[in-house]
Amino acid sequence: MKQLSKNYISRYPNRKPQRLGNYNYSRPGYYFVTITLDNKDFIFGEIIGGNIKLNEFGKIVDKCWKDIPCHFPECKLDKYVIMPDHFHGIIQIVRNRHACSVQEHACSVRRQNQLLPLIIGGFKSASSRLIHQLGYHDFKWHKSYNDRILRKDELNCKRKYINNNPKKFQYHDRKKKYLTYFSSLISYI
Repeated sequence: MKQLSKNYISRYPNRKPQRLGNYNYSRPGYYFVTITLDNKDFIFGEIIGGNIKLNEFGKIVDKCWKDIPCHFPECKLDKYVIMPDHFHGIIQIVRNRHACSVQEHACSVRRQNQLLPLIIGGFKSASSRLIHQLGYHDFKWHKSYNDRILRKDELNCKRKYINNNPKKFQYHDRKKKYLTYFSSLISYI
């Protein structure tokens, strides 16, 4: 195994893995996912009166999310919300696509081949490609995503969180700058 340099270790101290180490993310269940933008710009729309008004980029993200079950029939979509600078959604995996994962110890499925990472990777890739085609070439999702494996008693709480997210969203100082820039970009397209 390659030895990590002290310089590398000092630049990235105490980095925690995003996923549970021994968990198979192809297992049936509910998953709460949050995906942020790399630069945290407000590009998907704006909050007006506690509701999100999607622009063209936000509509692309909406369409790509709704298309997930067409590509991954093993899952169902639950509540979701597209915010100006991030996304929350609940995915239910209803069955496992890997035959070997019925017997979890019989063979291991590499993390990048597990269902949830495949779904999120496909969603991010498709929406990025379409947004780039509209002319916003600097668009980039954050490298990873946050997830939570939901217990049944948490599901309604996360649904409520998603419903209330636009009402509680707070713009910060960059709002005016980015809304002006992206409004002009969209009107140009």
